[in-house]
Amino acid sequence: MAKGYWVAHVDVTDQDAYVSGYIASAKETLAAFGAVFKVRAGTRTVAEGAARARTVVIEFPSYQAALDCYNAPGYQNAKAKRLRGFRPLQAALYESLCLLISFVV
Repeated sequence: MAKGYWVAHVDVTDQDAYVSGYIASAKETLAAFGAVFKVRAGTRTVAEGAARARTVVIEFPSYQAALDCYNAPGYQNAKAKRLRGFRPLQAALYESLCLLISFVV
């Protein structure tokens, strides 16, 4: 079965709001839908183009689980809190049998 992924490129503008608001609120809903963080923070090199400060990749058991989690009331509540601690972000949901991510190190 194909897995589902959230891929987000973000700039955190208020670390306290991010941790105590968004992360605290999203954690339970993400766990309920089987979310596993694959990429968050860490050292990176931008090889081409412009990049945001942070890239996050979250894997779900299926594309439907990724969609359902995003649309769940618990995540929508967390998302409202996220808007207070982030610049507008770029996010996409993917369905894939294999997600390949290459980093220049």
